[in-house]
Amino acid sequence: MINLLSDRVVGSLFPLAVAASVAFLPHKASNAPKLYVSDYENVLGTSLEIKIDADAEQHAAQAESAALHEVDRLNKILSGYDASSEFSRWMRAGKTPLAVSPELYEVLALFEQWRLKSDGALDASAETVGQLWREAAKQNRQPTAAEIAAAVATVHQQHYVLNAQTHTVQRTSDAPLMLNSFAKSYIMNKAADAALATPGVSGLVVNIGGDILVRGEHTEQINVSNPRADAENDLPVAQLQVSGKTIATSGNYRRGELIGGRWYSHIIDPRTGRPASEVISATVVADKATDAGALATALNVLPTTEGQALVAAVPGAEFMLLTADGRRLESAGWRKLARPATKPAAEKPAAPTKDKPWDPAYEVAINLELATIEGVRVHRPFVAVWVVDEKKQPVRQIALWYNKPRWLDDMRFWYATYYDQFAAANSTLSSTASATRSPGKYTLKWDGKDDKGNPVPQNGNYTLFVEVAREHGTHQMLKQELNVAKKKPQHFELPPNTEVASASVDFRKKADDK
Repeated sequence: MINLLSDRVVGSLFPLAVAASVAFLPHKASNAPKLYVSDYENVLGTSLEIKIDADAEQHAAQAESAALHEVDRLNKILSGYDASSEFSRWMRAGKTPLAVSPELYEVLALFEQWRLKSDGALDASAETVGQLWREAAKQNRQPTAAEIAAAVATVHQQHYVLNAQTHTVQRTSDAPLMLNSFAKSYIMNKAADAALATPGVSGLVVNIGGDILVRGEHTEQINVSNPRADAENDLPVAQLQVSGKTIATSGNYRRGELIGGRWYSHIIDPRTGRPASEVISATVVADKATDAGALATALNVLPTTEGQALVAAVPGAEFMLLTADGRRLESAGWRKLARPATKPAAEKPAAPTKDKPWDPAYEVAINLELATIEGVRVHRPFVAVWVVDEKKQPVRQIALWYNKPRWLDDMRFWYATYYDQFAAANSTLSSTASATRSPGKYTLKWDGKDDKGNPVPQNGNYTLFVEVAREHGTHQMLKQELNVAKKKPQHFELPPNTEVASASVDFRKKADDK
């Protein structure tokens, strides 16, 4: 049985949160490899999903352990948030040449290569400008022109010198540096190598915070998140079929600073000292993981024409850009990656009724923050979210996150309501490419339709249930009654508990741009 989530402290490239759950589902015939799926929070400060095609559960467990070990090992080398990492120690070592590990040398060399390729759009010293904007945001102001000019002047210095003969790196400035642009992609690739070296493993998918690597004998269906409609269950802007490649997405819609009521991206153009603004989401598919990660960030910074030329110079790379003014730009080969369209199953039309149907201009939003334990990796609890009508009949299953299927009855209320439907379904597992998420925080939406896709009556009363159960832990139930007949905004704060740090429900009119 796969159960690799031992309690242990994990250093990260980003702030810590919590680990998640493990599931295994059949992938092919019984005598063929199966797909073993594990989901985590608190890996490199975000979420991790790993899918492994293996001929036995034992081999899948070994491959997962090898991948996690490699993530932890490389994080202790490359993290800019862990004061004991090799990168942090090198930053404090002064301006004398210092011998470094092959991995740190390789990543620093890659940054130099991409700084030149991108005409300075990618630069490890962009952290200099990022710190300036974060500090100014705390005072609810933009940095002054003089502050920006000083930061840009710092960026334009040479920050380190690489010596390939001695394998040393010498710092030449005091500028703060960070390796975030594509260190995550670098780590994903090394983790995949470690997992694929396990006997009996034929393919895998590694998804860290929305960047997805697909390797071996596996083809993955990938949904690209819509930056203007970013709930977990919102419709994607693109659906792809990917094998032997990495897909990376970077955008301004999940991280940034709010200053004077205006949102500023966390992605900074180190050449101007200003946050990126023309592109709101860039998705790149490339043969090399680091190429995908670097290009996705660079496309947010560069003017669109320059970004397209940069991608064209990388063999096998394709892109999709979504701009702030509503344009969608794609490379020539992007559409070749599109997932073949599937015809939806025919549903029996809803029976005629005198009830007025749900107004499609309205929706219900559910915000959940799972409880975290600082510095400790634990199983994510099982979570089910669904709606029933005033007769207590099931209306819509909104979400189901679980560990091992045989323990689904731990969510006993969901189990009594929806298990038969779950067991009869033949759902397809897919992955979602998106900008990096914060760990443990999720948004879901209900669009007023039932499980068959028909609008429910607008004049009905409904109850939203959120059931949370942890293996060898607690069982929690949250519920909120909704009277949607009156078309006016409603906000409800649900009481926190052992498993859910916070939860809220909003009945609201949809935003015009979604």
